[in-house]
Amino acid sequence: MGPSGPISSYRGALKYIRNAPKIIQEGYNKHKSIFRVPYLDRWVVVLSAPKLIEDLRTAHDEDLSAAHGFGATLAVDYTLGAGFVTNPYHVRVIQSSLTRNIASRFADMKDEISTAFRDEIPLADDQSWIAVPALKTILRIVSRTSNRLFVGIELCRDPDYRDLVIEYAEDVIKRAKIINLFPNVLKPLVGPLVSPLPRGMARAKKHLVSMIEERLRQENGFGPNAGARSNDLISWLLEHATGDERTVEKLIQRILMINFVAIHTTSNSFTQALYHLALSPEYVAPLREEVEAAVREEGWTKAAMGKCSKLDSFLRESQRFNGVSAINMNRMVMNPAGFTFSDGTHLPSGSYVAAATYATHHDEAHYENAEVFDGFRFARMRDAEGDPGKFQMVTPGTTYISFGLGRHACPGRFFAVTELKVMMAHILENYDVKLEQDGVRPPSEWFGTTCGANRTAKVLFRKRALKGNPADAAA
Repeated sequence: MGPSGPISSYRGALKYIRNAPKIIQEGYNKHKSIFRVPYLDRWVVVLSAPKLIEDLRTAHDEDLSAAHGFGATLAVDYTLGAGFVTNPYHVRVIQSSLTRNIASRFADMKDEISTAFRDEIPLADDQSWIAVPALKTILRIVSRTSNRLFVGIELCRDPDYRDLVIEYAEDVIKRAKIINLFPNVLKPLVGPLVSPLPRGMARAKKHLVSMIEERLRQENGFGPNAGARSNDLISWLLEHATGDERTVEKLIQRILMINFVAIHTTSNSFTQALYHLALSPEYVAPLREEVEAAVREEGWTKAAMGKCSKLDSFLRESQRFNGVSAINMNRMVMNPAGFTFSDGTHLPSGSYVAAATYATHHDEAHYENAEVFDGFRFARMRDAEGDPGKFQMVTPGTTYISFGLGRHACPGRFFAVTELKVMMAHILENYDVKLEQDGVRPPSEWFGTTCGANRTAKVLFRKRALKGNPADAAA
């Protein structure tokens, strides 16, 4: 279970920062059910048995709090604002309003993806290759696409606003890591000094104040049931915000919050999948064939993307194989009496618990040849089950927990998966891709439990050589 003395625990925590994936894997292999790892500011109990992960899914919020668990991981009081935990109404906005409008705003999403790729990857007509920094380019495209739905076409294409939301999303991760290096007693001193919020809010106000003030005036004039409201994030927030949350300051803070959850993981997930596609051109032809057949039948619509079973499998497998963290589903025990798992393990109030995501996803008991990337793994599993609804990327389970599980599963996963599919489909339709070094996939980068796509690697793009011959790109 790890060292328990104060000095040995601190040493263990420093070792954990440097070797978290290895340490979690060792605990997973040795204990098979439950173990704990030392952080500098707390211990975290890690679950490895599916039946215990299922306990996380079924637990009540008053027993195990997802908001407090996630809040501690990201030091949200100082990085995203205390409202992330105390009044997480943005979750309802994402679950209901954003998800409900994916189909109606699909054309805007597709248009922004097409325009952003054209702007970010300016290709010549002579079939020459151009090398682009993969993660940096994808961050810009994801930022623009998300904010086309959030704040509209003009602002999503504004370079300063685009850079603001990207930099803020990255700063939240960086600053949370710094804050969590300190014990809880020092966080109120350190947190405000390194918080990304003041600078992020100041930059955001330059872009958003007049827009939100006008929208609030319209709300007051039209009333809550008026039909002349814009179909964007500001309106969706106003559907749910009450009291002082309906102020310019608070609404801007929520927009930054939602940009954080929309940009960071989606960009990393897509970049990882792009590296796999560029590494393995044998996937190009069947994926192109599937996308082109779906678009011929349904047009560029959400329904067409829903028919791309192989594309969904490819993206889900990339997320399984790489992930974004060694642990997930962070919870804090809130019940004063503690919490008892189905195997009898009891945790006292104030304990932190999480699931061993990466180790679960690489367990041979759950996935055959788990250490091999198999892009059509889940499509075959779906066909074998005879159920087209099973093993979809948006569908979590106790052995696939990238998006969490149960009612606290990632509320934005439906939007994120649609965005990932459209971006990959756009690449398949318009580009050939390859890596800088044939056969050498850029390695993921770990810091503590966080797994990120390689930040410096480039991917080469060229205009699709023979659009009528999808096998050409594999040559």
